[in-house]
Amino acid sequence: MTDTAAPAVRPSAAGTSAPDPTAAPDPAGTAAPAGAPSPQGLLDRLDPRLVAVAGALTIGTTALFVALADASSATVTFYRCLLAVPLLLALGLRGGARWRFHRRHALAGVFLGLDMVLWSEAITGVGAGVATVVVNVQVVLVPLACLVLFRESVRTVFWATVPLALGGVALAGGVADAHAFGDAPVYGTVMGLLAGVAYTGYLLVLRRTDQPGSQVTMLTTVNGVGALVAMAAGLATGTLDLTPSLPSFGWIAVLAVTGQILGWLLVGSAIRRLSGVLGATLLLIQPVAAVVLGMVFLNETPSSLQLLGCGLVVAAVAVVARTTRPAP
Repeated sequence: MTDTAAPAVRPSAAGTSAPDPTAAPDPAGTAAPAGAPSPQGLLDRLDPRLVAVAGALTIGTTALFVALADASSATVTFYRCLLAVPLLLALGLRGGARWRFHRRHALAGVFLGLDMVLWSEAITGVGAGVATVVVNVQVVLVPLACLVLFRESVRTVFWATVPLALGGVALAGGVADAHAFGDAPVYGTVMGLLAGVAYTGYLLVLRRTDQPGSQVTMLTTVNGVGALVAMAAGLATGTLDLTPSLPSFGWIAVLAVTGQILGWLLVGSAIRRLSGVLGATLLLIQPVAAVVLGMVFLNETPSSLQLLGCGLVVAAVAVVARTTRPAP
């Protein structure tokens, strides 16, 4: 979700309607009850194209904040999820939503927690920009999983994107590239791919969930369980730091507000007012922004082959987002 990736998002109906098989769910897609103040209502007055761009750019900063936090992947994930819970609870209460525990939401939280830990680990190996592009491969993995598990058909053009995406991932990961950027580019790429697999599981679980309730209350459970997963991972590996430095904690707090909440409020407001193709195209700004921000603020210098690989992955994501059939 990762805010880890922001592929095309299909507008969803109120409640917990299933997300598009190629898309991240819309955490802010549920309108507040009539008469209740809603952040989305304020955003609805703005041009949806500008709001979508702002949302994509906001989510695109998450990899930058993970890197600036300079803490273990378990620590970053634990606190970004934990800090988001009270904010989401407050947002839900403001909109009149009542939180209820659902097992499938909890299972989705397990997958999202794994996704965030693995993606944060990928950033340490291959850099913030490349890691963000690589994890977008889930846009190709989700339709494949739906084909195998649910016998859902995909269009012929989709199959052309599979070698394109995998070839792009190999190049982005620095395979056979002596000039590849990153302390451990192959390791980082593998972690990014595993994060994509975990995010695929998250989307598939939500897609089969028909529990009543708002997206905000669902995200409250997801983030709470995600924090527990990160804590377990950190305790198992001995990397969980419950007392990070003040600068690290500050960056993680910024990450919790921007990546977990603000970015998706913006995207959720805009995407339901845009055509699927235009929304998909605008949200591709997110991985591109992550690469640019990494180069500007973190002095990341991906090699020419890595940048070519990133371009191939983004192209594959664009094709899938434009051609995959909406979920019935």
